[in-house]
Amino acid sequence: MTAVTTSGSTEQDLTRESIGLFADVPATRLSQFGQWRALTGRIVRTMAVKGELVIAIVAPLVFTLGFYLPLRWVMKIEGIDYGQFVMPIIVLQTMSFTMMSNAQIAAFETATGLNTRMQTMPVGRLVPLAARLSAGLVRSVTSLIAALVFGLVIGFRLHSSVLQSVLFCVCSVAVGTVLAIGADALGCLTKNPQSLSQALTLPTLIFGMLSCGFVPETSFPAWIRPFVRNQPISQFSFALRDMASGGVSWHVAWVPLVWLCGLAVFFVPLAIWASMRRE
Repeated sequence: MTAVTTSGSTEQDLTRESIGLFADVPATRLSQFGQWRALTGRIVRTMAVKGELVIAIVAPLVFTLGFYLPLRWVMKIEGIDYGQFVMPIIVLQTMSFTMMSNAQIAAFETATGLNTRMQTMPVGRLVPLAARLSAGLVRSVTSLIAALVFGLVIGFRLHSSVLQSVLFCVCSVAVGTVLAIGADALGCLTKNPQSLSQALTLPTLIFGMLSCGFVPETSFPAWIRPFVRNQPISQFSFALRDMASGGVSWHVAWVPLVWLCGLAVFFVPLAIWASMRRE
């Protein structure tokens, strides 16, 4: 009986000594900013290791060669500076790659159970979503810089003011980010990176080809021109083209702005719900 009492007293003494030893150590404080920074860094490092950032640079080159070379002589006959004309749709197509990348990352993290695991840990509820979008933003900016560099080679120039040039870049990244938000929601819901990538490719091609980004509206049959003129990709390309030339007017800018805000109003709540829902 005495031995048991002595053993218990010894354990209590050791516990008191341990508490006293770490008494001066500050308590751990959870930082959502630190969590966001760590998760964003993890995704960006993974993108770098897997070569996705290299693809973000190569994709604008492929788009530039694939879109510019086949049509430049035809457009030159019509008196169109095709390098200046086609660059907005090249930028928008590169932003669509960010959308697909975010969809695949979200689907992979959901399928592997990482999102579920995050929900059981003291991690901010919106931190994983914010980290994926921040990593997508890094990819968007990388692709945009590459696209502008390749655009210089084919004769594209930002002829307008510094403000309009900055607006060109901001609007391009904004379109990519809004599309990435919607794609992130789809990725969390479907949990299948392969099928999701295929599903997103088709509407991207349809809206891209049936737009005024590659050829003027007059090149399309009369019956389909209303759709071609008013769909969002055409409206975005109109605004970006004006920003790069003489400067965009409110008469041109308000329609793509409505499209962008409308998509954001729909996609943001959907992405938050899809990322935070428990299975």
